[in-house]
Amino acid sequence: MSTFGLDRVLSPRSVVLVGGSSRPSSLGLAVLMNLKASGFSGPIAVVNPNYAAIDGEATSRDLKSLPFVPDLLVITAPATAIPGIISDAAAVGVAGAVILSAGLGHGAGSLAETVARTARMHGIRLVGPNCIGVMVPRAKLNASFAAHPPSDGRVALISQSGAVAAAMIAWAAERQLGFSGIVSIGDQLDVDVDVADLLDYFAQDDHTNAILLYLEAVKDARKFMSAARAAARLKPVIVVKSGRLAQGAKAAATHTGALAGSDAVYDAAFRRAGMLRVYDLRELFDCAELLGRGFVPRGNRLAFLTNGGGLGILAVDRLAELGGAPASLTEKTVKRLDQVLPRGWSRANPVDISGDADATRYVSALDALLDDANSDAVLVMNVETAVARIEGIAEAVTQCVRDRRVRKSEVAPLVLAAWTGTDERTATIFETARVPHFPTEDDAVRAFMHLVRYREASIALAATPPSIASMFAPETAAARRVIAEALSEGRGWLDPVEIVALFKAYDIPIVPTVVARDADDAADKAAPFLARGLAVAVKVFSRDISHKSDVGGVILGLRTGESVAEATRAVLPRARRARPDAILQGVTIQPMIERRAARELILGIADDPTFGPVIVFGRGGTAVEVINDKALALPPLDMNLARDLVGRTRVSRLLAAYRDVAAVPAEAVPLTVVKLAQMAADIPEVAELDINPLLADETGVLALDARVAIRKPPRLFAGQTRLAVRPYPSQWEGELALRDGSGVVVRPLRSEDEPMVESFFSRVTAEDLRLRFFQAMRNFSHTFIARLTQLDYARAMAFAALDPSTGAMVGAVQLHSDSLFENAEYAVLLQSDLKGKGLGWALMQLLIHYAKSEGLKRLSGEVLAENTTMLSMCRELGFTAATEPTDHRIVNVVLDLSLRIAGALGTDILIRRKRDQSGVTATTR
Repeated sequence: MSTFGLDRVLSPRSVVLVGGSSRPSSLGLAVLMNLKASGFSGPIAVVNPNYAAIDGEATSRDLKSLPFVPDLLVITAPATAIPGIISDAAAVGVAGAVILSAGLGHGAGSLAETVARTARMHGIRLVGPNCIGVMVPRAKLNASFAAHPPSDGRVALISQSGAVAAAMIAWAAERQLGFSGIVSIGDQLDVDVDVADLLDYFAQDDHTNAILLYLEAVKDARKFMSAARAAARLKPVIVVKSGRLAQGAKAAATHTGALAGSDAVYDAAFRRAGMLRVYDLRELFDCAELLGRGFVPRGNRLAFLTNGGGLGILAVDRLAELGGAPASLTEKTVKRLDQVLPRGWSRANPVDISGDADATRYVSALDALLDDANSDAVLVMNVETAVARIEGIAEAVTQCVRDRRVRKSEVAPLVLAAWTGTDERTATIFETARVPHFPTEDDAVRAFMHLVRYREASIALAATPPSIASMFAPETAAARRVIAEALSEGRGWLDPVEIVALFKAYDIPIVPTVVARDADDAADKAAPFLARGLAVAVKVFSRDISHKSDVGGVILGLRTGESVAEATRAVLPRARRARPDAILQGVTIQPMIERRAARELILGIADDPTFGPVIVFGRGGTAVEVINDKALALPPLDMNLARDLVGRTRVSRLLAAYRDVAAVPAEAVPLTVVKLAQMAADIPEVAELDINPLLADETGVLALDARVAIRKPPRLFAGQTRLAVRPYPSQWEGELALRDGSGVVVRPLRSEDEPMVESFFSRVTAEDLRLRFFQAMRNFSHTFIARLTQLDYARAMAFAALDPSTGAMVGAVQLHSDSLFENAEYAVLLQSDLKGKGLGWALMQLLIHYAKSEGLKRLSGEVLAENTTMLSMCRELGFTAATEPTDHRIVNVVLDLSLRIAGALGTDILIRRKRDQSGVTATTR
């Protein structure tokens, strides 16, 4: 239900504990004591028919006996009583419930199913069951049985484990780190507050700077990815996922499928969403401290200041292993350090100021490093000696940092500390000064690299990907015909000839393949290749045999027609003996490709039960699983994402030139990745696909062998896709007719439209911008426009209206749905000198038609009361209007999409355009 009702759960005005107990060490008593100790300002009541009072609080027999309607129930009652409690809650109008009790069961006929059904019918938000509870220090709410009360802060924690939440609270208390909210989800029901809902809530929460997520599994990939991507654009989202090594090897039909392990797919999903993944609670704690306090370095260059040379070398090694870069000191910095350090200092990074360094020497060196333009952060390290007090050095270092912060015009590098042998007093010094500190240099370097990865992810999310429309135009209809014919025959695999046709439709080069019935036919079919001096391969042709070499069905290196005929006579009986159940259609003839410097790659599509199609790329060949050099990404992909995928493998280094080997063209491999990702988006019938090897050299790429598994996709409801990340909806490209007889080209916005949108804003008057954004807007930053153009096409959609003669943007309409895909908010903006021609009306009709096709139930918006033109159009379209109770300047407009809409919206509202005219053939982020 998205964020609906979550404010009543996480910031309630009143709380009722159902199932409180006076028994020592009971769950009910622990929760009551936490509720009272938190200082909650609203009414707290206890419901328990077996006690007159608990811990000094008078009890009520049931919810109907209460003198008020509570916002939030906290339930610790036995599992068997909970369905009745939720029914009573529905009867009195309770907004939400936190179910701490366990034992409700799962599946049809369980107590959990009964509870979920009642809650769904009455819109009650549920957290739990079997969870530790909800804590919001700012609201003075501690509806949990956690041992330690969390302090107020700006980090939100969402956890699928109560134990992890409790551990985080205990750790945070030691580090003086507070929380904006803590929610333990537990055994979430199908109507529960889930991870996606909470990501939505805390992403919009002004009191939250960063979100921590402990995850065990994702139930709804579409909802999760949409919420995660939206949240990560606004603030850091750090995730740790358990079960990395628990899946074991899975049975897979292709090498690609075998490589796409479950955890690797989760990793690809986190990367695509812009989330920062860490691998244990210690790293999660460190990231919480750093990102929660707003520490982000300028880049990946780290300077080291140490009184121990060995410690500095260890830190540099660790940095290199993790992909960071030791800062290269400027000549100016070296000269400055020469003046303040004793002769014999390292004169390089790490800056070793020797074991007898005192506080003065530390500060002098740190000042110089903080002024170095080549440094993005400084790690100050100390090994305790008998020469100087570590507390004194820590105090001097933190004072230096404070002084820098006072100079608000100066943007200094981030300072981290690693004090080996640190004690509580030293830790307090760093905590008070808000200087991130770590027990070892390894911890500090890893934390720094997590920040670097977060920064890189943020930049990637805001990047404008290049368009490849001019480079790639798939023949989708031809590809679908190939698949449809194979499926109509009940087959689960494409044969080699069909694969060639499929690849041709997507412009993926592949070795030509011809089919021969028998030995004589094979010799004839091989003749053209042999005449060109090419050797050929003979392979058994059977739609029932996917691994031909396993049955001795492959003979290579044939150079004469006689040898081809002999090979054919050999492989067919051999295959028949190995697979008597298989139907043999003959053999295939393929020319042998000899490319001396070609790199063997693997590229394919795997199918994940949670996230759907996954693109796998890596080192190919016969030992592909053993080498295990691979990277994964979720389709669809643009060129930037494809380059990132390729660059995450070791084999990518071999694509560049080395010795006498020429480089592979820079765009050849990434473009092939994009083509395959587009195929995964276009053709859901492709279940798995394997190109191994994909040869790459200075001439480009060539698929030597490929296998394609197909199946009928599951039936999808309105607005659904089997992709976790929705592809560019090219079916919504077309033209709209206006009242005056003119028309505009209309299409969904793309990420690369940022310059076009910026130019469009320059043609909208300041008054129209104020009516649209509710405030004066003068400058539009890259980040602001990126949020408008980088759509997920799941919850967010925007249509751009373009002048058909100039291609300039003349208007736009936008929609953003909640995570349940029920209610969506809209916005519309037109070029100011084009108002009055019916463009706004046409765009709103298009948006309403789109919303209905997506299965949305309501379309709503906020309009300034003075914007009478917009309000008049909304009423004509069937919207109801009501003034906002808390702000009379704003009118809320709502359209019930189940009703007949004014304007007779039919499927012909959008005049479809031919694909080659639209110029859109690639997907976006």
